[in-house]
Amino acid sequence: MVAFVMIAALGLMLWSGVKEYQRRQQQAALQHAPQVVLVPEGQAPPAATADGAGAAEADPQPLKGKPAPAFTLTDLNGEKVSLADYKGKAVLLNFWATWCGPCKVEIPWLVKLRDQYKAQGFEVLGIESDNYDDDPKGLAAYKAGVVKSATGLGINYPVLLGGDTISKPYGGLDGLPNSFYVDRNGVVTSQIVGLRDRDEIEANIKKAIAGGGQ
Repeated sequence: MVAFVMIAALGLMLWSGVKEYQRRQQQAALQHAPQVVLVPEGQAPPAATADGAGAAEADPQPLKGKPAPAFTLTDLNGEKVSLADYKGKAVLLNFWATWCGPCKVEIPWLVKLRDQYKAQGFEVLGIESDNYDDDPKGLAAYKAGVVKSATGLGINYPVLLGGDTISKPYGGLDGLPNSFYVDRNGVVTSQIVGLRDRDEIEANIKKAIAGGGQ
């Protein structure tokens, strides 16, 4: 009888351990979303590397180590905003779109990280990259859609309109989200296409704040 009780107790402990492990795995999956890269229609997705990691981790970064291309765009208040306005600050240029699912996963992290590192001279510029229409009626509808999306996502950093108009100097923006981490000297320290986990985003922010060490 004693042996039966001990076996039952051990079985219960094992079952509890399995359940706890599954719970932790689920929490980790929620905290760190999978890496996602939006691939243009007709283009093959990036192949996995030998160790199982996606090729996104080895994406080419042609702007890394170079000055971020200058631009001037309009924010949601109709004010002109230039990258030069943030000279001396570390800046994350986050190209996103209202229809981009992975962007909506990433943006709440950016909101919190911006608050966390703002005092250290860090800012996020959310550059909305839907098709920009400078016709007054089209522009009004476009802006209204961006405002609705930005408000719903709780964005607390500047949102700029017309990201597609500066796509060429930034490499074409074939995938979204598309992020450029710029240090205090205006140099790109990291160039990331697609959704990465929060820890990697934070590490890139720290690198940009520190001045962009390799």
